[in-house]
Amino acid sequence: MKQQRGFSIVMATFVLVVLGLLGAYMVRLSASQTSTSLNALQGARAYQAARAGIEWSLARISTGGSCADINSQTAMSFTGLSGFSVRLSCTSQSYSEADKTLSVYKINALSQFGNYSSIDYVAREIEVSIVN
Repeated sequence: MKQQRGFSIVMATFVLVVLGLLGAYMVRLSASQTSTSLNALQGARAYQAARAGIEWSLARISTGGSCADINSQTAMSFTGLSGFSVRLSCTSQSYSEADKTLSVYKINALSQFGNYSSIDYVAREIEVSIVN
């Protein structure tokens, strides 16, 4: 019976290729998970920035302000949330019911981070209606 030579080199090469492919897949999966969690965190920050804009608008209206005060506000920025900007818009309508006149305010806050064409762009929009 003849001895077979060189079979262990073929097997070692196969094992190295499989381990290399598995390692590359793990690196790619790890990078994907990191970017996903970063996007989720930025999305939560954008939501909180939009909510802060809504809260600011509600405070203005409750202290006698009007939609003109809110619409004249340029994009808001926050020291704790660098890179985020919030644009506010407001509309109001008055309704008469019996002897009361009610004002319905519709407030919209759009929070953005980055440019629309960039990979790290995040935006959240909140709309609230209140009766005063």
